[in-house]
Amino acid sequence: MRGFNQGYSAIKEMINTIDPDVFLCQEHWLTPANLHKFNDHFSYFFMFGSTAMSNQVEAGILRGRPFGGLMCMIKNDLCTLTQTIYSEERFVIVKVANFLIINVYLPCVGTGDRLLICEDLENIWSWCECYSSCEYLIAGDFNADLNNCSDVVAVHVNSFISCHGFSRCDISTPSYFNLALNHQSCIDFVLTSNTESTLRFKILDPDMNLSDHYPVTVSVMGSETPHCKNKDSVSNNLPRIQLYLRWDKADVSSYYFHTEHHLQPVLQQEAQLMLTTGSTRLAVSRGQQT
Repeated sequence: MRGFNQGYSAIKEMINTIDPDVFLCQEHWLTPANLHKFNDHFSYFFMFGSTAMSNQVEAGILRGRPFGGLMCMIKNDLCTLTQTIYSEERFVIVKVANFLIINVYLPCVGTGDRLLICEDLENIWSWCECYSSCEYLIAGDFNADLNNCSDVVAVHVNSFISCHGFSRCDISTPSYFNLALNHQSCIDFVLTSNTESTLRFKILDPDMNLSDHYPVTVSVMGSETPHCKNKDSVSNNLPRIQLYLRWDKADVSSYYFHTEHHLQPVLQQEAQLMLTTGSTRLAVSRGQQT
């Protein structure tokens, strides 16, 4: 999300366009006292997540930019099929129907004890073993290109995938773009324990996405369905959002051409009016002097 204030608009757009049942959000940057913002903006979902700002708040005045934080947003329709399992700074676990869903945010390059923190993936597996009858989905920001064999974290994650029978849902398409540095990479992944239950994987580019990460979506087939009102009727009641022009996505050349074409006559009329008005004022001024 790169902060809740930047990321919530993209979530609202996706609610109105593809209407997901579950959102796994990383980097909301909220302090414990501000986690209520998710509930305030998304009343059709219930939340389960964590903040990475607790220690900073307890230490006193906040300094520097905020960071981290995970949140799972699950549709209210799925409440009876959902069980909240575990939450900490780097991963959050929920059980939805027959799926154990793990929302992860691994440390980026340069973080102290990065490899040691990533070894907590084995802790995730211990939770999976507690729910052995479930299918498993691990998704989020891994902050490592799993195709890069020279990265020790990527090697460790790939070993975890191989040892525990997971499969990657992606097609090695970049999901992180830094336009300023002209850099892109694959660091956002979805791992599944059963490829047959995974129907579609796609990387989206919402108009209102202000993050340098593109949302990753996956569709899965569960063994249970909620007993609730028709999904179409629920979707139709969702609040609509106002769309805005994104200048970084616009055809600026066409904008310049059309504005020049349509405004040039207005500019010429204004210039002619100014000349006429100026001549009149000059004549009046000379008359006063006479």
